[in-house]
Amino acid sequence: MKRNLRFTLALLAAKLSVFCLRLIGRKGTNLPGGIAIFLCKDFLGRMPRPETIVGITGTNGKTTVANMVEDVLERLGYDFVCNRTGSNVDTGVASALIASSTLWGKPKKRLAVFELDERSANLTMSYIKPDLLLVTNIFRDSYKRNAHPEFIVDILNRFVPDSTRLVLNADDLMCASLKPGSVRSYFSIDPQPEEEPSGENIVQDVRACPKCGALLEWETRRYHHIGRARCPQCGLSSPQGECRAAEVGERDMLVEMGGEAVRLPLSNRSMINVYNSLAAAALLYAFGLAPEKIAGAMAHTAISASRYLEEEVNSRKVILHLAKGQNPVACSRAFQNIRDYPGKKAAILFLDDYFDAMHTVENISWLYDADFEFLADDSVTQVVAAGARHWDVYLRLLMAGAKEERLAHLPETEEAAGALRLGEADAVFILYDVYTIGLANRVKEQVKELMKKEGSRG
Repeated sequence: MKRNLRFTLALLAAKLSVFCLRLIGRKGTNLPGGIAIFLCKDFLGRMPRPETIVGITGTNGKTTVANMVEDVLERLGYDFVCNRTGSNVDTGVASALIASSTLWGKPKKRLAVFELDERSANLTMSYIKPDLLLVTNIFRDSYKRNAHPEFIVDILNRFVPDSTRLVLNADDLMCASLKPGSVRSYFSIDPQPEEEPSGENIVQDVRACPKCGALLEWETRRYHHIGRARCPQCGLSSPQGECRAAEVGERDMLVEMGGEAVRLPLSNRSMINVYNSLAAAALLYAFGLAPEKIAGAMAHTAISASRYLEEEVNSRKVILHLAKGQNPVACSRAFQNIRDYPGKKAAILFLDDYFDAMHTVENISWLYDADFEFLADDSVTQVVAAGARHWDVYLRLLMAGAKEERLAHLPETEEAAGALRLGEADAVFILYDVYTIGLANRVKEQVKELMKKEGSRG
């Protein structure tokens, strides 16, 4: 698209807002992009783009993967623009481009790395046209916004440009089937010796072959529809990954990229973390980095503390763990991580979506797609549910088989730590929504004080 008067006025107004925000010390705001798009609806399509644009999208993991990719590129000396401090929708992308351009919109940097919301691909990807796009996975998400995963697949198929080179999760048939005519590469995890042949989740959105409709046969199903499958009728099968995790250890994994094997570090062995690290490596490899360079730089990266953080107090652990409100898959992964964590655990659940907690919502169906059964395990000594929907969460826990004497629930989130009976717990997990990290940190400090008062369990 060519520039026009409306675009020029929108750009100048946005630039003025950037100047004003800097004067008052404000950073990471989407206001400039919001102003630009309000004044010129197709602003992103008219804004001059950097020479190369790399995008990261998908239902879960895109923020973690984007942060890892950006950390590696920064460590290797790349100069790029990104939306790390803004949002992943059109206003956030526009704000990042505006901030990194001259007065008349010429890009100051040749490379851009953007986390992109999959639901709003029509507002971003069809305009900025990423050269390289990673899709982490496709799951059911918030029902009020994303409807069902096929709805998201349709959006991506329609609005990801045909010219975009894709990096896809081979172990997610829904993801692997995106844009069948496009140039692509895949990443996957080989079946591991200790893995169970089938996952134990309520939700499995891919049961039938997406090509002919026959019931799929699974070599392994790690969780939900993530795994290796084959159709006995038409022969469709999970593709082989050019970037493969051959061996997954406690603190690293052996990854094969283009015939070369390297070891990549892992902060923990959670499969979600393994897939995120592998996805970042696959994208960097597709970008053109050598495997040894990727491995060397990733040794110095870590999961963002806003997603997962462990602290030790008197030989006990207090752990912050993101669990997106209204997202049954993200919550199920967090619940299983609690169950699989060594020792005895207690958990505090802040599962209300931040905006729903403010304005209330009546749809609680997602609670019955989330695997609360993991929290009924005998290794979980107590679960405290706090927030506007505490009664609903309490009922769901009872239906999952959790023992009543191990449950507590209350409407006031700030009082959750006080309801803890630390008892035999070696670790306390605090699960929170994307926008409630402040609350989670306050409660974490309260839990740490309780642990200090009780002393060491040594």
